[in-house]
Order: sequence, then structure tokens, then C-alpha cells
Amino acid sequence: MQTVLIIAQQGGMMQQLGLYALPLVGSVMLTYALFSLVRDLRKVETTKVTDRLRERSDSGSGSAAERAVRKSILRQEKGSNSLLSAALAKLSVISSLQQMLDQANLQWAATTTLINLVGVSSLAFIAGYFMKFDLWICITAAACFLVLPLGVIFIRRQMRLNKFLRQLPDVFELMSGALRAGHSLANAIMLIGEQLPDPVRSEFARVFHEQNLGIKIEDALRNMAKRIGMMDVNFFVTAVVIQRQTGGDLAEVLDNISGVIRERIKLFGMVKALTAEGRLSGWVLLALPILVFIMELVVNPAYAHKLLDTELGQYMLIGAGVSMLLGMAMIKKIVNIKV
Repeated sequence: MQTVLIIAQQGGMMQQLGLYALPLVGSVMLTYALFSLVRDLRKVETTKVTDRLRERSDSGSGSAAERAVRKSILRQEKGSNSLLSAALAKLSVISSLQQMLDQANLQWAATTTLINLVGVSSLAFIAGYFMKFDLWICITAAACFLVLPLGVIFIRRQMRLNKFLRQLPDVFELMSGALRAGHSLANAIMLIGEQLPDPVRSEFARVFHEQNLGIKIEDALRNMAKRIGMMDVNFFVTAVVIQRQTGGDLAEVLDNISGVIRERIKLFGMVKALTAEGRLSGWVLLALPILVFIMELVVNPAYAHKLLDTELGQYMLIGAGVSMLLGMAMIKKIVNIKV
């Protein structure tokens, strides 16, 4: 009886807290909306330039690389509009998230993405709380809305980087042939942006358009290497920078880098085949407890609901989920051999 009274008192306190918190949150959001409106009215010229860029991007004028550059400018403008975005931009996690978005070729600002994910996660938690779900269900739903989109972005990033790596030997061979034919380095990069498919087309076309806007070609290549974050691209950029400073046969260097990358791709495929059993074991160990629990819900619901309906069982489920994720991460770390 005493436990029931304590739970009722806690529920009443939570309702009173919600009644006090909701007007406060609404007032803060209204004040922020008015502040944003006044700030946007002051930035008339900036808004005109942004709208002009957006109209040109939507109209499809120019090449695909030019439209990508305009979208990049729009993304940077969008990410720097609010004080909250400016404050979040100082965090180290924002730079990592922005690099992951760039590598996944998503035209989003990291600050805006993080704000949207946190907002959706908070709404999921609030909705679950007002729908009288258990606390652990609300927390799980909020975590899923926060983590799952990041997981999708990470998978898309990995797929694009792997495709980029497989295209690098063709890139260096085309660039080497263009240099031997008498083209300049800028023209060789332009040929890559015109003749090869994505993702190398968009990245090298961006380098070409950046140097057209007045950036040194070495700095534009360094920016690409920073966006991609691959060792092979760093080799290429280092070779180009050294050749621009000291001279030498860049075409021969590119042929050597192309051969090394082809051998690394072959070795990586061999390692991936040899570690396939370990990776499959990790996925089986991750999926097996979930499948067994679902089967238990069908075969013996009363036994399975002890984990769902009791506080100890809920904590055990959370601990099991965390342990499964940690185990999967450890297996992935073991089988992920650097080549």
C-alpha cells in the first residue's frame, strides 16, 4: 500500500512539473521565434544572395559540379544563421558529424542535423510519456530516433568511401595520361570531373571549381583530402604538393600510386574473405537473443513478460542490449584488420 502511495505521489509530482515546464518552454520558444524573425529581417541582402543561389540551384543551370558547389554554400549559410548553431559549431562532435555528412554526400549542416535529431528524440520521449508508456520504453524510443539516423548516415558514408577507393586507380591513370598528353594539372582534374562517375566526379569537380574561385590548387586538394579522410588520397595530395614545390615527373608518381592502390584493394578483399566467418558470427550473436526472446513471447508469453513487466526485468533487458552492442563492437574491432 505504501508503495502504491509513493508511485501516486511521484505521478502527481511529474504532472505538476509538466504543468510548470510546458508554459516555460513555450515562452522560450516564442521568444526565440521573435528573435529569429527580427534577425532575418535585418539580413535582407544576405537573404537575397541566398535566394539567388537557391533559384539557380533549383533551376538546374550549370553543370552538376557547379550546382554541388552552390548547395555547399547554401549548407554553410544555413548552418550559420542561428545563435544556437553558432554555439554548437564550437563543439568537437560537430566537426566530426559535418565530415561524416560530407563523406556521405548529404547536403546538410551538422548543427541543423543535430538539432533536428535531438528535437525528434525529445518529441518521441514526451509523446511516449504522455501516452503512459513505461519509462524504459520512452528512453528506448528516444534513443532509437537519435541513433538510427546516424547509423544510416554512417552506412551510406562507408559505401561511398569504398566506392571512391575502388575508383582511385582509374582516376590516377586518367590523370597520368592527361599529364603525358600535355594537359595541366587543373585540366586533368577537370577531365576527371567530366568523364568519371560519382563519387570521384563530384569531389574532383569541386576541387576544380574551388581553384577557379581563386583558391590555390594545393589548398583545394588538401580540402578534398580532409573531406575524404583516406590515406590513399593523402598520398596523392602529398605527391602533388611536393611536385609543385620541387618539380619531377608527376605522371610516373601517379602510375606508382595507382599500382599500390590496386594491390591494396586486392589484399583488402583477401582479408575480408578470411574474416567473413568472424563477421558472420558477430551478426548471429547479435540477432540470436532477439529472435529467441520474440519466440518466447509467442510460445510462453507469461514467462517472457516477467522481463517486460517487472523493474528488474527491464533493467536486465537494457543491460543485455548494451552488452550485445559492446560485444558486436569488440568483434568488429577484432576482424577489422587495417590494410
